[in-house]
Amino acid sequence: MTDSTLETSGLNETASELDLDAMLAMMRAAWTKNTPSYAQRMSDLERLRAGVLKHKDALCEAVSADFGRRSKHETLLADVMMVLDDIKYIRRHLRDWMADKRVPIDVKAWPARGRIIYKPLGVVGVLAPWNYPIMLSLGPLAAAIAAGNHVILKPSENTPRTSSLLAKLLAEVFPSERVSVVLGGPELAAAVSALPLDHLLFTGSTSVGKLVMAAAARNLTPVTLELGGKSPTIIAPDFDVAKAATRIAAMKLLNAGQTCIAPDYVLLPEAQRDAFVAAFKLEVRQSYPALATNPDYTSIVNTRQAQRLRGYLVDASEKGAQVIAICDGDQPGIDSNVLAPTLVLDTKPEMRLMQDEIFGPILPILTYRAIDEAVAYVNAHARPLAFYLFDHNKARRKKVLSGITAGGVTLNDCALHITQQSMPFGGIGPSGMGHYHGHAGFMTFTKAMPVFEQAFWSGFWLLKPPFKALADKALAFLVR
Repeated sequence: MTDSTLETSGLNETASELDLDAMLAMMRAAWTKNTPSYAQRMSDLERLRAGVLKHKDALCEAVSADFGRRSKHETLLADVMMVLDDIKYIRRHLRDWMADKRVPIDVKAWPARGRIIYKPLGVVGVLAPWNYPIMLSLGPLAAAIAAGNHVILKPSENTPRTSSLLAKLLAEVFPSERVSVVLGGPELAAAVSALPLDHLLFTGSTSVGKLVMAAAARNLTPVTLELGGKSPTIIAPDFDVAKAATRIAAMKLLNAGQTCIAPDYVLLPEAQRDAFVAAFKLEVRQSYPALATNPDYTSIVNTRQAQRLRGYLVDASEKGAQVIAICDGDQPGIDSNVLAPTLVLDTKPEMRLMQDEIFGPILPILTYRAIDEAVAYVNAHARPLAFYLFDHNKARRKKVLSGITAGGVTLNDCALHITQQSMPFGGIGPSGMGHYHGHAGFMTFTKAMPVFEQAFWSGFWLLKPPFKALADKALAFLVR
């Protein structure tokens, strides 16, 4: 979901003026000469933390300006705090993560020894999206720095003010041979993807992820893809439907639904549909009175995305769906990028909103007669980035979780698994590959290098030509 416009500001040139090959060569030479030590990594992370705190108000203002309107509280909560928590967790554990680890050696190789050394990869790339432009730029950056790498960061052109401010912040914290921020449009993202990097992490849509992977494959650059898709929510028959609606609404409407792990659709028993609709409406009206001018309710990032979402609603309505906009009479005008929270009932598979990731404040409601039917529906589609189950019955929860594979799961709430640094975050299949956050992020940008140390005396001399009776006896013992 990227626009074709190219907006740059201040600190870097446009894609056509950048010599990315020269930049990569400079950064790789600097890394080879002086690979960051533990002390350097800790210092870098602390200065990054201080830089984020210094610019936090300006970052909130830039994000709001880029979106047209975005809640400062949401930016502090979902962007700034997430980065600060990530850095804090990394710094607390980094010494242990970096330490060589002894590993057991097979008895046949005794008295040799083995260990794992954790080596940084070199120069890595991060391609960040627009929906959480701070967290999804600086979170992967922090992981890459913790692992001892130098980083080329390409933030989104769809949030140009935030991207420019991030470039300024990082230029204050890091010399350009350690972290370089490049600003530009899709052409520049494609050029970064094609560099012979040591690793590339991309966050964005599945369709663009395929292009990034194809470009990286030409250099055999390993990739981590954090994509999206349709994250389902199942409400069990005996779960408090009002409580589920309240928690689903909170996450669905965070950032106006422009979240890769937002609930994309809800599956619930037929008898509970009307109660869910009523509870969802109540939660919206309590949370966002006077919707059109409410500073707590985020705008859609640009007109193109708003038109895409309105197109989904027109398509659904024309194909027989019931579209319920929740706006208390102050429905924003058609030219506004503020889109009212909207429920869609009586959906059909051929509707566009049931085929594409919605990425906005629109929530289709589907019903089932038995929970196995809901599980089958989820499994009939691509494996999701996130899955949500509202159910207190442990046996049933276990059965449902054994039958569904997703990138991550939150039970009885939505999206909170992403806030836990002790848990890896990542998708599966069309929703992504690889993980980061916490230790998983460190390992993504690290080579775990095995080292086998032979002892002064080795039994392997028995197993080399010319093979004689002693070798026969040794092999007979080993393969029995």
